[in-house]
Amino acid sequence: MTTAAAEIQGTCDRRFQGVKEAFAQNFADFGEIGASLAVMVDGRTVVDVWGGHADAGRTRPWERDTIVNVFSTTKGMTAICANRLIDEGQLDPDAPVARYWPEFAQAGKDKLPVRHLLSHRAGLPALRQFLPSGGAYNWELFTAALAATEPWWEPGTKHGYHAITFGHLVGEVIRRITGMSVGAYFRKEVAAPLGLEFHIGLGPEHDAHTADMVPAPLPDLDSNHPLAQVFADPDSMNFRSFMISLDAMAQPGYMNTREWRAAEIPAANGHGNARALATVYGALAHGGELNGVRVLSRAAIEQATVEQSYGPDAILLMPTRFGLGFMLDMPEMQVSPSGRLFGHAGMGGSFGFADPAAGLGFGYTMNKMIFSLDLVDPRWPRMIEAVYAAL
Repeated sequence: MTTAAAEIQGTCDRRFQGVKEAFAQNFADFGEIGASLAVMVDGRTVVDVWGGHADAGRTRPWERDTIVNVFSTTKGMTAICANRLIDEGQLDPDAPVARYWPEFAQAGKDKLPVRHLLSHRAGLPALRQFLPSGGAYNWELFTAALAATEPWWEPGTKHGYHAITFGHLVGEVIRRITGMSVGAYFRKEVAAPLGLEFHIGLGPEHDAHTADMVPAPLPDLDSNHPLAQVFADPDSMNFRSFMISLDAMAQPGYMNTREWRAAEIPAANGHGNARALATVYGALAHGGELNGVRVLSRAAIEQATVEQSYGPDAILLMPTRFGLGFMLDMPEMQVSPSGRLFGHAGMGGSFGFADPAAGLGFGYTMNKMIFSLDLVDPRWPRMIEAVYAAL
């Protein structure tokens, strides 16, 4: 399917026309179904475009207010919440998790620090047993199981991507401190003040303007694709990191169900658009403040983006690099000229990041999922290159 630039809607500064063209080209080259792209520079929106369709059958147009599941791009929003509490002095990253969540002290975890949760070093990427039917959507059941779980490795000795558990581990600490779920806290402290269309836990009133995800087939299990290696052994830690309960995430199209949308899974089921991502990361790239709304202080941003984990990832079986909850630019696959980029990507293609050196906030959301061999979505590079070329 080819899409002419005229079919792309929204606004784009003339200087950034190449970014819009790169976005449009994805429809022709990668069969993009529906997507949105937004860029903010020095606190000002310079690109806000969208196009295509909100469903696989191409019967619903992608509109200005269309939102979509962004999978692990959600982790960036959860990281903002935790770092905001650190910024306010309510959360000490070096304190034991059990100070805030006493039940977490089980199974030898009494001294495990909050910092390890945020940097994927806690050794808790998976549960030892699958949760029962409906368990993945039951906050209390999930967090109680995590509190009782013995780490898979000695915390702090290595890191491995906590694909699903990250949100419940960090989220329960947030809940114990604030009395609010991650979704409620993010809405009150970040989304509402900034006017973001981004939800962690989506009410049915938003279904009409939510795009359906179009899953990509999983790679052949005998291939060298990293996801094939992850899913090869159902008894492995790696497999269980992505499959919390077999009735939920193992079912095709689970991400389009009302149950998935309604639950709060702060590692994976945020729903939003590119404008929301570009705005919040635009604020972080602009000293942490936008239009009088402070998200994080400059000091907190500096602290949150200090490298905590870097090197071989015990779950993804490839190198990853993290700060306090945020993915960081990696020398092997550096995205930004400065190397100071931070943010988070999501399974299948979405991406949001800040580059303070360029004053840049970037957001991209889509509904066609792609699983590339190196887990770097093939649609990103030309768009990001066009952004930096225009600066």
